[in-house]
Amino acid sequence: NNIGVEYRYIRQPEKVKWLQERMEQARNTPSFTIEEKKEFLMKLDQAVVFEKFLGKKFLGQKRFSIEGVETLIPALDWIIEHGAKVHDIKDVVIGMAHRGRLNVLANTLNKTYESIFAEFEGRDYEDALVEGDVKYHMGYSSCVITDSGKGVTLTLSPNPSHLESVDPVVQGIARAIIEEDHAFDSKKVVPVLIHGDAAIAGQG
Repeated sequence: NNIGVEYRYIRQPEKVKWLQERMEQARNTPSFTIEEKKEFLMKLDQAVVFEKFLGKKFLGQKRFSIEGVETLIPALDWIIEHGAKVHDIKDVVIGMAHRGRLNVLANTLNKTYESIFAEFEGRDYEDALVEGDVKYHMGYSSCVITDSGKGVTLTLSPNPSHLESVDPVVQGIARAIIEEDHAFDSKKVVPVLIHGDAAIAGQG
């Protein structure tokens, strides 16, 4: 399908023209290869199977399912793969609310299923002096190797119950990585903020 974009509020004619030239020429319809489409299908399948398993295995437990927005997983995968291959990005910093978070941890950041299931069962904190946070508030960081052979560090920021307060934190993390790890080269880092409609004023 094609994608709708709202851009007429922009006051700089050169920016409007730039957007028009890139969107209208292709009718704003993305074009993917057969291999890319197969990869999308595989990531979708991973997301669906993971949620179905959680729903059966941990019946009645809060998990804030990704069901209904499974396309988030192949979308994030494409951002990482395309960003590394075409733009040579080195870091992706993600901020998001609870919905779909466990699926992103498992299928984007490659957190092991064993670790996630242990959090459902409470095993991680049996010997701890203090208990940890709920599993859908947890942050995580990992390094993935893309299909083009490039390493990208992924960081999912911990998220509080006040959903949008993670946004400036992600911006700060991204800025710190730009300054400390990439000598102020902002093109090496991609911050990604994911919102539910209800979390944005006027959207629900």
